[in-house]
Amino acid sequence: MKILVVCQHYFPENFAINEITRQMVCFGHEVTVLTGQPNYGFDGIAKGYENVFHEVIDGVNVHRVKIFPRRSGRLSIIKNYLSFWAHSKAWTRKTKQSFDVVYSMSLSPIISVSAGNLYSKKHKVPHLLHCVDLWPESTVVTKNIKYNGLLYRFLLSWSRRIYRHTTEILIGSPSFKNYFDDVLKIKDKGLTYVPQPALVNVCSEYPINYPEGTHIVYAGNLGSLQLLDLLVDTADKLKSHGLFYFHVIGMGSMKASFLQDIKQRKLEDRVIYHGPMPSQKAAGYFVNADALWVSLKNEGIVGKTIPNKLIMYLGFGKPIIGVVGGDSKTLLQETHGAILCNEDSSDISEQIARFALLSKKEKALIGSRNKKYFDDHFQSVQLIRAIEHHLLDLIK
Repeated sequence: MKILVVCQHYFPENFAINEITRQMVCFGHEVTVLTGQPNYGFDGIAKGYENVFHEVIDGVNVHRVKIFPRRSGRLSIIKNYLSFWAHSKAWTRKTKQSFDVVYSMSLSPIISVSAGNLYSKKHKVPHLLHCVDLWPESTVVTKNIKYNGLLYRFLLSWSRRIYRHTTEILIGSPSFKNYFDDVLKIKDKGLTYVPQPALVNVCSEYPINYPEGTHIVYAGNLGSLQLLDLLVDTADKLKSHGLFYFHVIGMGSMKASFLQDIKQRKLEDRVIYHGPMPSQKAAGYFVNADALWVSLKNEGIVGKTIPNKLIMYLGFGKPIIGVVGGDSKTLLQETHGAILCNEDSSDISEQIARFALLSKKEKALIGSRNKKYFDDHFQSVQLIRAIEHHLLDLIK
């Protein structure tokens, strides 16, 4: 197959799409990626990429379009979204390259896959959308817009139109189907559950030697949905229970308030912020941690979904501290490898304190259940083969 992949983010940005395209090349397909200049997590365009608009990475042809770099502030993020939407469509109109099929991954926002619909319509080839974020639901849950307001109704109409113009849709979490059925009123796109492959690199080149104590790691987005205020509250309550350390890796819209909260409570020595980092380096923190933390506000459809980091955590074979509901809670109940907590710092701190008293053997047994579940259900090659299968079926 000759596959056109449309995704706003690509290497050196750290997303699952990098592994999907690399593996598709290994399967024998010709892959071209339409993406933006890397800027997510770099505080501007990534150094060295200011004037790089075409390159080949692991056999993947990568075309980059100019983009307004993402910085703090809502206006900057809106400009970032709209710049990729406009410039990717402009590239699609001009390109003379021929492809058999389009595969797009809808990270936020859904308008980022519009170029895929445009190419599909112009050249009469199928478009497979991999939906791993719901629009406009994500904007409502994060309190950026009001439900049923004028802006919401505009985004709902725009999002519905983009979804409908695809040929088939894969969904990243089982609960997404309810949103497509009940809110978007779309029921004819397949809506097959295929989670995005997790970025797991257990053989880390960056070994981490933690000091004595219990070390818990969180990695991912620092947004309003991730309940990081609960993590800080929990760390505060555990100060008197011994040596408990929380390591936070990532970036997001709540970074400033998160760091301010840590400083005000004088928790800098207990909640250590490491900033964003490559997955290979972050793996060193996972491999040597006592447990991994996942939290998601149990609100709306988004709060019922499975964040990609949870699947990644399973692959490291560590016990998981889970403050989640919906699909995530169901998944962790199936793995039998998690300490499930309520959205209450007193409950979380009490359960973590009890967990810390377990022997190394008992902790290892809990973590091994997660690794087995990952191996049985979420192996990267297995999931990418499923994507390949859908692409081949569309061409047929």
